[in-house]
Amino acid sequence: FEKPGKIVIISSPSGGGKTSICKALLSPARKRQGWRFSVSCTTRQKRNGEKNGREYFFVTETEFDKRVREKYFAEHFKVHLYKYGTPRKTLDGVIKKGGVIILDVDVQGAAAIRKEYPDAISIFVLPPSVRELRKRLRRRGTETNEQLRVRFENAKKEMKEYKKFPYTVINKELQRAVDQVLDVIMSHSCRTDNIKK
Repeated sequence: FEKPGKIVIISSPSGGGKTSICKALLSPARKRQGWRFSVSCTTRQKRNGEKNGREYFFVTETEFDKRVREKYFAEHFKVHLYKYGTPRKTLDGVIKKGGVIILDVDVQGAAAIRKEYPDAISIFVLPPSVRELRKRLRRRGTETNEQLRVRFENAKKEMKEYKKFPYTVINKELQRAVDQVLDVIMSHSCRTDNIKK
């Protein structure tokens, strides 16, 4: 008997906490054999502290568009003025080897991945309130006022998408949210219909 690899989609509006949850799940303290993060490609600029190939693969618009034509991405979208895409090869490799790959994607990306990989585990992370979401976005200090306005308006719309996900976690306190996401992943992998002879 063997269990195929798992694609875990973690989605939320900007400021919902999906990136923090992904980092906590894959922190050295929680090191799990065969677990990894899906590194997306993006056309946005690198932020302070980010490293090419760790948070994202930072590419030019021309390179991104070339990869789209080559069907390199399992999903790709333009979000908040920039393009993002998930490399297909990485996902297929993890499924084949029986590992777990964590994807940090927006709601559009999540819908596209679920269409391509219907067995993916998809979890939506909600902030406790719109007010708290606005506070978190401001606290990051990574965007201009205009970028912040665009992100906040999009985030309010995205919050309504949680009903399309089989699992929803409310991120009021980070550690509790991480534990709940982990519970979903671990219990899902024990489903009888996930065992292949």
